Amino acid sequence: MSHRRTGAAVLAFALVLAPALAACTSEPEESATELLDRARTTLDETETAHFVLDSEGTPGSGATLVGGEGDLARPSSFSGTLSVTALGGTIDLDVVSVDGTVYAQLPFAQAFSVVDPAQFGVGDPGALLDPDAGISQLLSGAQDAELGEESRVDGEVVREVTATIPGDLVEQVLTSQDSAQDVEALLSIATDSGQLRRVELTGPFFTADSDATYTVALSDFGADVEITAPPTG
Repeated sequence: MSHRRTGAAVLAFALVLAPALAACTSEPEESATELLDRARTTLDETETAHFVLDSEGTPGSGATLVGGEGDLARPSSFSGTLSVTALGGTIDLDVVSVDGTVYAQLPFAQAFSVVDPAQFGVGDPGALLDPDAGISQLLSGAQDAELGEESRVDGEVVREVTATIPGDLVEQVLTSQDSAQDVEALLSIATDSGQLRRVELTGPFFTADSDATYTVALSDFGADVEITAPPTG
């Protein structure tokens, strides 16, 4: 065999072998647990975020949180609107939380007043970025995590993770009528940034014997946000 033919054969073999070698040396896929850990680290490092809360399966009576939207700032501030069921309907309350004190402008009131958020069926929204009491602990408490499909949230590529979260952890962040029941979770995490984009939780939020769903969406990580306590009247 001539040197020319030998060289051609070696080149052809190399071209065939190269993709296989590249596949063998590529980075292994991030596991569900690793992705959740990265999302928690990213969330704990952000100073601010915007959140939107929606719900399905809410009851027709009782003071319960059914939705909301606002800005979060570390260490413990919130400014936005919370939607709660009350007086036979749904009302939107302007709410500000700073350093553990929660202010709300109640219906027909001209100014904010200090309130106990538990009277509206909610916890302190200012704690949502707290690593030990907020959204972050849902990531660290996730059990039986498995990778799901890739999808998009507002045009951004995310990887879904399914998991169960102990009900007592979820109760600290949102609510529960039976904290002994686990909550099913679908978490969507941006693959490039590691930012948590959406958490869909299904569990006994409003009654112990039937499930409802809360969906928390996060965006605008690190935006310029300043939250101060409002004047009260």
